[in-house]
Amino acid sequence: MSTVRVHVTHSFTSSPQEVFDALSEHENLGPLFGANITRLRDGETSRNGVGSARTLRIVPLLPGFVETTTVSEPPHLIEYRITGGLAPIKDHHGVQRLMPRPDGGTDLDYAIAFDSAVPGLAPVVGKVLTRTLTKALPNLVP
Repeated sequence: MSTVRVHVTHSFTSSPQEVFDALSEHENLGPLFGANITRLRDGETSRNGVGSARTLRIVPLLPGFVETTTVSEPPHLIEYRITGGLAPIKDHHGVQRLMPRPDGGTDLDYAIAFDSAVPGLAPVVGKVLTRTLTKALPNLVP
């Protein structure tokens, strides 16, 4: 197994808080990942904060996997990990960093790292994920 890294950046005209709110709301993420998303639970101190979890189902007839928010620092940082389910992806860790721009907009730096126990799968998933995120992020918020 070798770690695959996905790195996507995007500039929004919306404020960091607006982008953070859109990214942290689990139900908004289906188009970003090309998945069916189901909220499993709210966070410990806020709806989308630390401990909040979602199931992602990419192939309709197969069970999904669970992602749990591990860090939530509004409006600048969201981190999450795969914490359950039958994902062939292992050690998945996503980090979304939001930086304010002088014009009031936001720069997003999105990094994901993961492995797979299935030989050759991780690089393919990485390419699909990069393409899907790059296409979908402009539609999240302006």
